[in-house]
Amino acid sequence: MELSLDILALLFFVAMLAGFIDAMAGGGGLITLPALLAVGIPPTQALATNKLQSSFGSFSATWYFVRNGIVSLRQMRFAIVCTFIGSAIGAEAVQYIDAGVLTSLIPMLLVAISVYFLLMPKTKEQKGKAKLSEMMFAFTVGGGVGFYDGFFGPGTGSIFTVCFVALAHFSLVEATARTKVLNFTSNIAALLFFVIAGLPIWEVGLVMAAGGFIGARSGAKIVVTKGQKWIRPLVITMSMLMALKLLWEQHQQSILSVF
Repeated sequence: MELSLDILALLFFVAMLAGFIDAMAGGGGLITLPALLAVGIPPTQALATNKLQSSFGSFSATWYFVRNGIVSLRQMRFAIVCTFIGSAIGAEAVQYIDAGVLTSLIPMLLVAISVYFLLMPKTKEQKGKAKLSEMMFAFTVGGGVGFYDGFFGPGTGSIFTVCFVALAHFSLVEATARTKVLNFTSNIAALLFFVIAGLPIWEVGLVMAAGGFIGARSGAKIVVTKGQKWIRPLVITMSMLMALKLLWEQHQQSILSVF
């Protein structure tokens, strides 16, 4: 399908805003996916195109964190491998499994994430003792959340961040940096399956990717300079917004089913 230059420009700035927010707290897809649907792109192609553009944004933030020494890819190699495999399996499984049951659980999960970040004490910069070994964390969190991202997706960044803070005892800045590495990994794995199926709309995805890349780089800088002051309220806000959005969609579907 062809879109006007005005629509493409709008999608560019929407992706820039989403990339900025996503680099800090996750949830950028809450902004970009509805925008793609609003301009008339079919749902499956909108999902695939959203993965295409979000991959560039998550790469931008990941590259910034790695280049500035906030995170080491070598130290995360096991989690990266497990996340990639989990997301690939999820992207394949979603083609055969009804996601309705999972959809009903997502809002509760997102509310739980919001409550956790709202009530948890201020994270200190020193590291505590991790509750899981590196390999166990990679297998359970990397593989599990990676599968979820490939299968469904909303809130993946927030879930990764919670796990890094609660289970690995990283500060929010360190957790956010590691989250972007795994989020990029799961994005690429799922995107490969969409590309094989010929679903992404490349001209739209690449325009949005440019905006997302710029926004994500700015967001990553804010994480490093502002730290926890900015991340915590954004994680809470984005998680709550996503939960409310999903609950509203379920409410609409239940009303339509009556008729």
